Amino acid sequence: MKEQVFTYEQLYEFTRNVFKHIGCSDAHADTATAVLLSADLRGIDSHGIARLIGYVRLWEAGRINARPDIRIIHESPSTAVIDGDAGLGLVVAPYAMQVAIEKARTAGTCWISVSNSNHFGIAGIHAMMALEAEMIGIAMTNASALVAPTFSVERMLGTNPIAVAIPAGTEPPFVADMATTTAANGKLELLQRKDAAAPLGWVQDRDGQPSTDANILKQAGALLPLGSDRDHGSHKGYALGSIVDIFSAVLSGASYGPWAPPFPAYVPMPDNMPGKGLGHFFGVMRIDAFRPAADFKDHMDNWIRRFRAAKPAAGQERVLIPGDPEREMEQERSSNGIPLAESVVTELRGLAGKLQLSHPF
Repeated sequence: MKEQVFTYEQLYEFTRNVFKHIGCSDAHADTATAVLLSADLRGIDSHGIARLIGYVRLWEAGRINARPDIRIIHESPSTAVIDGDAGLGLVVAPYAMQVAIEKARTAGTCWISVSNSNHFGIAGIHAMMALEAEMIGIAMTNASALVAPTFSVERMLGTNPIAVAIPAGTEPPFVADMATTTAANGKLELLQRKDAAAPLGWVQDRDGQPSTDANILKQAGALLPLGSDRDHGSHKGYALGSIVDIFSAVLSGASYGPWAPPFPAYVPMPDNMPGKGLGHFFGVMRIDAFRPAADFKDHMDNWIRRFRAAKPAAGQERVLIPGDPEREMEQERSSNGIPLAESVVTELRGLAGKLQLSHPF
């Protein structure tokens, strides 16, 4: 698949102009752009600028409010529920995480559930906000119903990611960011652009049979929970995805399960939705609410070094710590640019023409 390489600055300017065009304030355009492009920098291409046109289509369909009044609608000293006012999840999520951080400064920990939001990009970037405050961050969200529970052919859950960011001392932080499915839908979309087959265990067809067709979701197929099938532990992925759905949406008053709003703007909204928009869930823990921060970070350094020193299996160069691949990719792409697939470049060029914006494509 052909690719073109662009600097972060080129993509930032264009993306910010798109968000400004749909009505975002300067501050919200900056936040949304930084969150969206963090995915490209960190090598999670499925959730970066390739999704920009999807956000614009949601705005055109009246499902995204570019000028949201994001507000706390219920709270205690260590909890809150936030209404995102149908804003970009790329903006709503950082707002919620900042509330969590500020509450944790006083309470020691804080938990935030969010309703009436939209797709928030990669979960990891929100969890990582806590690192700057020397806190542990947790982020999760429900998503479009594309996943069949174990033993089902019906799509009931989203890919429902979980991210946890933990600071260390001299070592880089531990950052786990994962879908609760065998593979995120974005990875399936990348295979579609390449006209490539999906690995066995990623998806099933409408009858619940294993499939390698990357386009199977368009034929009423489904993504599979982490584990792929019952014998390999798919009930565990199903349970994890359910926990994310309940914490993010049932707890906040967002729409859950098969009623979660679909990301593609052309897909009709579900009937009889029980809540408002997508839901997110965030947690922040102040380390010194548990033990002296310096002691904890010393032990995290020791933990990381010992795991790095674990003997690799035959044919493997080293043992990785969660967050290593993304951090190394960010360093590489910050220096050498961000590659975009030709199909993505073509879409962005078309978007620029439609909005009459200057572009680097």
